[in-house]
Amino acid sequence: MFVAFSLVACGGDKQEDKAPAKDAQVVENNEAAEVQTDGGVSYRPDTAMVFYDGKVDPSKAFIVISKKELRLSVYADLNGDTTLIARYPVCLSRNKGQKEMGGDMKTPESEPGKPFKIKQIQDASTWTHDFGDGRGAILSYGNWFFRLETPFSGIGIHGSTNNEDKMPGRDSEGCIRLRDGDLDHLHDNYATVGMPVIIKAEEQGDLPFEKTAKKGDGHRL
Repeated sequence: MFVAFSLVACGGDKQEDKAPAKDAQVVENNEAAEVQTDGGVSYRPDTAMVFYDGKVDPSKAFIVISKKELRLSVYADLNGDTTLIARYPVCLSRNKGQKEMGGDMKTPESEPGKPFKIKQIQDASTWTHDFGDGRGAILSYGNWFFRLETPFSGIGIHGSTNNEDKMPGRDSEGCIRLRDGDLDHLHDNYATVGMPVIIKAEEQGDLPFEKTAKKGDGHRL
């Protein structure tokens, strides 16, 4: 059951203080920026990929968010093997580092072995936000807000309505933004209440299971 929107969204125990636009760090020149995968295949950092098209048991799926790579990955246990299911580019907080308080413009990082969880999936299609940039209160969240159970209220995974030019990048007030279409794909195929969500620190590389995870050839979303 969906609940009504409250102002406790995107960053802390109140709406985040506004940061000047010059603080936003956005990945530029995505056409030229490429990263090598383990298999030697290069991809643009703004490319959403699907690696497994079959049915996924939601109770065996989980999310990993990499601050270093600006990426949200969905993994699942398929027949005893950890398998990379899908990957989406994200926009994270303007400021780097572990979140310490509401309003610090940082995305929280989960402790080793203690992932966050999706505690609520809310209809956010009519939610607006004022970024203090002269546009006023505008649609900002996409269709869904996956509210995360973290030490800080208001942190969630949502869309990037009217802000997709900042994708992937560093421009949010603490939440994790996806493109609206990618958010819908995540919602329709994988996301469930209770799903574990690991958020890694900026300097953190692949976790052990990520290095050995099975992966299909993949195709663009």
